[in-house]
Amino acid sequence: MYPYGWVGNCQVSALISAGGSVDWLCLPRPDSDPVFGRLLDPEGGHFSVSIAGESPALGSQHYLENTNVLVTELAAVTGERIRITDFCPRFENHGRMYRPPALIRKIEPLSGSPLMKVECRPVDGWSRRGVRLSQASNHVRAEIRGEVFRLTTNMPLTYLVEGEGFVLQQPACFVLSWGAAVEEDLVERVESHLARTTAYWRGWVRHCSIPTLYQAEVIRSALALKLQCFEDTGAILAAPTTSLPEEHGGTRNWDYRYCWLRDAHFTLGAFHALGHFDEMEGFLRYLLGLAERNEGARQRLAPVYTLSQGLPLPELEQRMWKGFAGSSPVRTGNQAAEHVQNDVYGEMLLTLAPILHDRRFLDLKTPEHAALMARLATLCERSLLEPDAGLWEVRNHWQPHTFTRLMAWAGLDRTLAPELGQAGGERVARAEKAVLEGLHHGILCNGPDDPTLDSALSLAAVLRFPNRDASLATLGAIRSGLALGGARPQSSFFYRYLRADDFGRPGSAFLVCSFWVAQALASLGLKTEARAVLDDALRAANPLGLFSEHFDPKSGLQLGNFPQAYSHVGLINAAFAVSPPWSEVL
Repeated sequence: MYPYGWVGNCQVSALISAGGSVDWLCLPRPDSDPVFGRLLDPEGGHFSVSIAGESPALGSQHYLENTNVLVTELAAVTGERIRITDFCPRFENHGRMYRPPALIRKIEPLSGSPLMKVECRPVDGWSRRGVRLSQASNHVRAEIRGEVFRLTTNMPLTYLVEGEGFVLQQPACFVLSWGAAVEEDLVERVESHLARTTAYWRGWVRHCSIPTLYQAEVIRSALALKLQCFEDTGAILAAPTTSLPEEHGGTRNWDYRYCWLRDAHFTLGAFHALGHFDEMEGFLRYLLGLAERNEGARQRLAPVYTLSQGLPLPELEQRMWKGFAGSSPVRTGNQAAEHVQNDVYGEMLLTLAPILHDRRFLDLKTPEHAALMARLATLCERSLLEPDAGLWEVRNHWQPHTFTRLMAWAGLDRTLAPELGQAGGERVARAEKAVLEGLHHGILCNGPDDPTLDSALSLAAVLRFPNRDASLATLGAIRSGLALGGARPQSSFFYRYLRADDFGRPGSAFLVCSFWVAQALASLGLKTEARAVLDDALRAANPLGLFSEHFDPKSGLQLGNFPQAYSHVGLINAAFAVSPPWSEVL
């Protein structure tokens, strides 16, 4: 399991190890260059806290309940114990959301007289060059990429700069900031920001709708999803990391610090189930901005964009970096931006569908949104039979994909039929016919000319595809043919597919497939089986309840980028699907 907790504030985020080290932090936003990158290289920079001694202290982590405030406790074999509280400030202030590019750490002694060592070793981005910190009266600072990196603290700066130990007798506070200085009393600021950030997160959770079952897991996933939102532009990240390998020692290492339109659709569906709509309105602003940049009904949308609506190109290999567990290359940028992935048009129509069906969104029913929906419908229909890279972003050998057609059918069904009546229904019927061209022996397969299985087609049941027999047969084939370990219907972990792609055959389970299967079973009325799949899939979480993209159930290894929005979305949707309504509980 990845031994990391995650904190953030919808502007920046950081991964903090169970040993008390900030090993991943990009500034001033998640897709910027790293300041601390030890996650991907031992020499990649870190901000660590440790108890000095011959043996490393044992660490454990937990979140303050219903928050994104992380607590790490270290215990030395000699009895000394400390507590580290980490968070990124987030709360309402003067009518606006306060979410600076900052990380706050508070270290408290719990027992004994711990001899502490604090090391702050930032690097200058992908060059991996160490940064020299200059000392001021109550902080150290450096210039990185034309901005001021500053660490303000009440610990003795001599020990910090020289990396020497000191006895922790009272709480030590740290504010790591990008640009802004700390002007007020440091301790008062830390305590105030901790209290207000804790209250913010608990208030946000209190306004969540949650299912009757799996409440703790859903709340943790909801909090993790919120951190994937880059609030400034409305973009939604796939993950905050790059190049965590799908297979140790392999080359399937990708940069996920961007906004995939497909992922955003699934994420917004989860937020809708949770009863949170600010994220949807923010993403719609983002989507309208993309539409304005790509005017004209024939202009395609790329499948992935940066947080500021650019393309994450070129894809580069950062050869100075060794990679997680020695798995290289470390990549930045993502060549998927050059792909044709036609499923995105159906998914964007599904994202916009609440504007038609949910009266709470009447204020969004504007000419701009109507024009965008019409354009997406045109793109959906025009690309229905075209070859593309598909959901799984195959870089070569593009072909027509049944999943692309399924999403086109679903998007047109939810938007055209209600708006255009019979004419819309005829257009939906053509999309349905195109989906059925992917039937092989009654099972929906990867394409009209490709009888291989695709786990994503379990979503046919979730999307209420009208051919129930095909949905049921497809789900059964996926459970037997794509289960890890061979034809074992009881398995709860599934390959995306087993055909060879550009990099060979996949070697680990794609975690969201487990949640899709559970949700599909529930959609077909098989809730007991659905709960069994979901119960087993939950063991893929780390001790903090955070999920990666991939999982190997044999070794227990989390794989791929982390935390992964897709996986947490899948858990939320599956938990709602398998849970009885509150009316049967209260």
